[in-house]
Amino acid sequence: MLPVKQFTDFIEQNKLFKPAGKVLAAVSGGMDSVLMAHLLKAAGYNFSIAHCNFQLRGDDALADQEFCKNLAQQLGVPFYTINFNTADYAANHKISIQMAARDLRYQWFQQLKQQHGYDAIALAHHQNDTIETILLNLTRGTGIAGLHGILPKNGDLVRPLLFLNREDIQQLIQQNGLQYVEDSSNSSVKYARNKIRHEVIPKLKELNPGLEKTFENNLQHFREMETLLELKLSELKKDLLIQQEDEIHLPLEAVKKLEPKRLLLFNLLQPYGFNETTIDDLISSLDKHSGRVFESLGYRLILDRENIILAKKTVHPAEITINPNNHVVNYNNYKITLLHDDSPLIVKDNPLAVSIDADLLVYPLTIRAWQQSDYFYPLGMKTKKKLSDYFIDQKIPVHQKTQIPLLINGNGDIIWLAGYRSSEHYKVSKNTKKVTIFELIKT
Repeated sequence: MLPVKQFTDFIEQNKLFKPAGKVLAAVSGGMDSVLMAHLLKAAGYNFSIAHCNFQLRGDDALADQEFCKNLAQQLGVPFYTINFNTADYAANHKISIQMAARDLRYQWFQQLKQQHGYDAIALAHHQNDTIETILLNLTRGTGIAGLHGILPKNGDLVRPLLFLNREDIQQLIQQNGLQYVEDSSNSSVKYARNKIRHEVIPKLKELNPGLEKTFENNLQHFREMETLLELKLSELKKDLLIQQEDEIHLPLEAVKKLEPKRLLLFNLLQPYGFNETTIDDLISSLDKHSGRVFESLGYRLILDRENIILAKKTVHPAEITINPNNHVVNYNNYKITLLHDDSPLIVKDNPLAVSIDADLLVYPLTIRAWQQSDYFYPLGMKTKKKLSDYFIDQKIPVHQKTQIPLLINGNGDIIWLAGYRSSEHYKVSKNTKKVTIFELIKT
């Protein structure tokens, strides 16, 4: 007898798919997937069988393919199959054969789901697969998410056999006289998972014969801890991640009070590509001077005076030239307008506009980003000042420095730090006959 009631109860309890749902069953021909197919049939679900031939085992793979075709005919369900050149795919993508096979089959399953309107893709993982996954994750390094093992439902991927272990499946196959095929690669210990399956777990079962039951209880604890962490993170995201235009600010004092700091900070910042090593470096710098920058592939973390600033990495803007006949030029996320006037007008109380003595301009002018050696003569001062020192005085965060447009004269002088301050040497004076007014507009 097949455990149909347990099977349907598990599906309903975990909301894997609805009784009238259309299911695509991934069947390799091994005992696990064969039992799943027979249970789907016995429970009366609407399903089809999909089988992948990875062309890695020659005639054996062809025999498995034929077996699955016959199984579908025996059960009276639709059958899909495909041949993959897995070795070539792995070589072209520079990944392992196992990863290549995984990528290829999941891509194909998704195509079938979209083309034929399946509600779920059923995979035949069982409790021992979960134990193996957790042990693999532990050997490679993992957070709490790596301890929850294989979930019964992950998007449209469902695993309706997770209520059974390997011994249960073997007994059911024998008791019901079900035919299956054995993949010879499953016994090879050259693969990490098989090494854990055939060498590590038997040793653990010597210490604890009820290993599967123990892990089932542990999994429940791990999943509850993960749920608790997710609830805490959800609260922190609302209180701690403060959107400021294109940036996210984390108040420094609030970050210092987080406990456990490493766990919470890592989980908050991991979605932005930051790893645990970077988080350790950040934590060790919290009580030191500001200005430190930490980078992931796409983001920067800037330790500022009062906040940790999270910002997307921006491409260093290319410099552009301005000729006297230009009226508008575009630079990065700004446009800069030019107005030529014969009267000595002075723009006041507008940091985004400046009046410059037109007779002092040497064309072509340039708009570019800040460079380390830059200096200028700030309006109202007779001595020059390094831009790096000016930025510090103005408390301009490190990541914003390169985004400030600098207006450069043809002789190399800095005329204007757009939006901040102009040069003393180019101001409108009593001798000025005509001006050029530059205005900065954010696009």
